[in-house]
Amino acid sequence: MTSQNKVLLTDEQMRTFITEGFLILQTDFSEEFHRSLSEQLNQVYQEEGNPGNNLLPRVRDLQKVFDHPIVTGALTSVLGPNYMMHTHRHGHFNASPKAGGWHKDSYWGYKRMRNHHPWWAMVMYFPQDTPVELGPTGVMPGTQNYDTRTFESDDVEGEAVASGKAGTFALIHYDIWHRSTPNILGQPRFMLKFEFMRTEAPAAPSWDCIEPEWKQPASFSTSIVEHETMWKETWNWLSGRLGSVANTAEADEAQANAVAGQLEDAFEPTALNAAYELGTMGKAGVQALVKALHHENVKVSRKAAYGLSIAGAEAVAGLEQALGDQRTETVVHAVFALGELSHLAQSAVPKLVALLNGSTDVVIRQAVVDALSLIKKPAAQVVEALTAGLKDEDVQVRFMAALSLTRFGAEADSAVPALEIALEDENRYVRGHAAEALHYIGTSSAKDVLIRFLLNSRWCPTTTPQNTFYP
Repeated sequence: MTSQNKVLLTDEQMRTFITEGFLILQTDFSEEFHRSLSEQLNQVYQEEGNPGNNLLPRVRDLQKVFDHPIVTGALTSVLGPNYMMHTHRHGHFNASPKAGGWHKDSYWGYKRMRNHHPWWAMVMYFPQDTPVELGPTGVMPGTQNYDTRTFESDDVEGEAVASGKAGTFALIHYDIWHRSTPNILGQPRFMLKFEFMRTEAPAAPSWDCIEPEWKQPASFSTSIVEHETMWKETWNWLSGRLGSVANTAEADEAQANAVAGQLEDAFEPTALNAAYELGTMGKAGVQALVKALHHENVKVSRKAAYGLSIAGAEAVAGLEQALGDQRTETVVHAVFALGELSHLAQSAVPKLVALLNGSTDVVIRQAVVDALSLIKKPAAQVVEALTAGLKDEDVQVRFMAALSLTRFGAEADSAVPALEIALEDENRYVRGHAAEALHYIGTSSAKDVLIRFLLNSRWCPTTTPQNTFYP
C-alpha cells in the first residue's frame, strides 16, 4: 500500500495520542463485511477454540482490516512507515458480566523497562457493534507512562471505552492501563488485539504535520495530570528532534537538587515531572539525576533514568559509569537511558557489548540487546553482538536479539546464517522474530532463507478437524 492511500493522523490527533495515550477510530467497511467476519470468528471459536497467534491466517478477512487506509495511516503516524506487526496476536472473547482487572500488557514474559517514547502500539479492533453494555475495552487516559496505578478504585471516573459501530478500533500506546468492561448483554463480543513495533527511530513527522511545534490539544480528559515537558519532548522526538529539550533550562546545583527531591514523591506523576524537568537543566540537572540513579530506592532510580534518557550527550558519561554498578536495577536503568539516547550514546557500545557477552545476570543481558538496537552504531559491532545473542541460553535474550535485528535492514546481512538456525528454535517467538528479521534485512540471502522456511511451514487456513481435505 502506498503512502498516498494511507489516512494519516492530523496534528490534533497526534497531540491527543501523546497526552491521552490512545485514539478511538473507525473504519468504513460494509455491514456485510463485519457480519461475515463475526460469523467466521464465531465458527472458529465454537469448533476449534481460540486460534491464538494463528488468528490472522485462520480468519483470512482480517488481513483486509490491517490493509485498511485508516488503520495503516494511524499506525504509520505513530510508529513510522516501516512498522512491524508482531507475531503475537489474540482474539479476546468477552461474555462476562464482570469487569476485568486493570493491567498493562507484558512483553511476553519479558519484564523490561517501559518506553515513554512510542516504540510500541496496539490495535484493538471490534468486528461487531459494541455499545457500552456489550463490554468494550476500557482505558485510563494519560496512564501510559506510569508504572503504578495512580487511581485507587476499579470503577474510576474518567475511564474511556472503545464503544461504537462495527469497525471501531482503539489505537493505544502499548503501556497504557486498560481492562475489559462488563458485558451485561451476555452476547458474544470479540476484540481482536494486534501488536506493532517501530523499527526505526523517527527522522521526521510521519503524520500529516502542518504545525511543527508542540502545543496541547484543544481538550483532553480532566483526569489527566499535565506533563508539559514530557509531552513536548515526545512530540519533538516523533518529529526527529532527538535531545531537543536538553540544556533548555538554566539551573545551578542548588536549584537542581531542590527539584531532585521531588523524585522521591510517592505520587508517580509528580516524580516524573521532576525527572523531565531535571533533564532540561544541563550539567546541574544531569549531576542530580546521576546521583538519583544510584538512590537506594529503585523507584527513584527508575525515574532518574527517564530524566537522563532525554538529557542529551551530557548524560552519557555518568550512564556509562553506572554500567559497572553492583545493583542490577541501576545497570538496567542506565542501559535503558543509553538506548533512548540512540546515536548520542555510541561511545557506550563497547561496554554494552561486554555486558551482553559477559554478564551472568540475565535481566541485564535482556536490557542490553534492546538498547544496542536503538543505538545502532557502529552497525557492524552491534550486529555481531546481537547475532551472538541469538545463541544465548535465555530464551528472552534470544527473542529480543532476533527482534532487535529487524532494525538494521541490509546492514544485518551477516546475521542471516544465525537467523536461519534461529528459525528452528524451540520458542515460537524466537522463530517468529527471526523470520521478521530476515524480512526486514531483505537481501537475497535473507529472502532465500525466509522463503524456504515459509514454504516448509506453510499450512492451509481452511483445513480443520471438520474440513480435512475437501473442498
